[in-house]
Amino acid sequence: MSDSSPLPPVRLRSEAELARDALATPLLSRAARLARWAGPDTRVGAGGELVEEQLPAAAELLELTGEDAVACAGEAWRIAVDAGLVEIVDEEQDTVTPGAALAQLTSGSPQEVLGVWLEALEALIADASVPDLDDLVDAMEEGGEIDFSSLDWDPEAEADFLDGVLGNLYLVSADDEGRGEGQVPLPALAASMIVPDGMGNPSNAVLEEVSDAVMRLDDQFRILEPIGLIDFQPVDEALMAEPGEEPPAPVDESDISRYGMVRLTPLGRYGMRMRLLEAGMTAPVVGELTDKGADVLLDGTSVFPPGAAQAETELWLAGREPLAAARELLAAARGTDAGAPLRRLSCQQALTLVGAEAESALREVLDDAELGGLARVWLTEHGAADVPAPPESMVFWLTIDTVAAQLSAEGNSAELRALVEGLAAQHSGFFATAWRVDHPATPEVLEAMGRLHPDKKVAKEARKAAFKARSQQGG
Repeated sequence: MSDSSPLPPVRLRSEAELARDALATPLLSRAARLARWAGPDTRVGAGGELVEEQLPAAAELLELTGEDAVACAGEAWRIAVDAGLVEIVDEEQDTVTPGAALAQLTSGSPQEVLGVWLEALEALIADASVPDLDDLVDAMEEGGEIDFSSLDWDPEAEADFLDGVLGNLYLVSADDEGRGEGQVPLPALAASMIVPDGMGNPSNAVLEEVSDAVMRLDDQFRILEPIGLIDFQPVDEALMAEPGEEPPAPVDESDISRYGMVRLTPLGRYGMRMRLLEAGMTAPVVGELTDKGADVLLDGTSVFPPGAAQAETELWLAGREPLAAARELLAAARGTDAGAPLRRLSCQQALTLVGAEAESALREVLDDAELGGLARVWLTEHGAADVPAPPESMVFWLTIDTVAAQLSAEGNSAELRALVEGLAAQHSGFFATAWRVDHPATPEVLEAMGRLHPDKKVAKEARKAAFKARSQQGG
């Protein structure tokens, strides 16, 4: 995920809902129980970990069973320490007391609860970037030092890889617009980080690297799931069978989900946004523009996905009187700057949410050179009576403005190509008139039409018209 790329807005639950989600996560709730259990008799090692003799009691307290019970108890204790739920106040005597964060979980505000959860999340993400304990033991040299070179492990690169994967999950979550459908197969996530852009058929070496990354992500996501960051379906164990070994169950070769599926939870979406903000990135959230002016709303939502733009606009309108809001939107839509066409398109979309109460505001701008065409379209679509026919100059001005907005919003999209073909086909002599339109974007629009139209003769006409328009504007 590029630091320079604008991030789409995400929808977040309220802090109260997110705090309840955080308190219910398996790992944080276990860590809190251990923090309440700890007392004068609790003993820890040099790194703050529970001594081995106390782990069975901790596992029993947490009602953990099975061969991983003790390991899970130890992990919960580490989170209790890292998140400040317990404090080691006397290193010589290993005295343990409740930490300030424990009181925040019990009686703190939702924001304080989420702050504790974020501390736990950071600790766990750091843990997930560390190689498997067995690998560390194998790399241990005589004298207790770890030979990191034998691990083929670059801590910084590993952390960056996981951050990149989580960032891509965040983008999927934002594009999903809160529908909760954004499950991603692990191979697709791994490939997004490894396969170079534009590579048609990945080489065997690249495919092997992707396969290795899938297994690494499977291990990392198993670590991260208990903190509530993700919903995770692990890699099917049948795929891990050794050659010649009978898989435990039949394998459906067409089922991509057997390679693992993952998505951010609503709590995870919040956590990732906070991490991105901490890293200095701009990570908008739906609802941030409700107290801003219409100019900020139109500029902001112009780059939002459609669902997010509508949700943001509905929240903005909810706190305003409809007619006054319509007038404010129309005033903000004026302008001859490069962003004005897209602002007018956003205004037109916003006005559809105002409803019939906006009619008088639209009639007030019928004679406005920049807004008159937009107003006529809106009034006609809403069945208003006595809508005056637009002069030809206004029709052409609105056409140029609309194409300019689409260029800004979508670039050379298939939809824009279809619009260009339709305009040239419907209006005989279109280019002979269009180059005269007094709109700042006329040359750019005509150049785009020449670039996009599939008919060479029409494209040439468009390019000639663009040259005339640029000469007329003195550029």
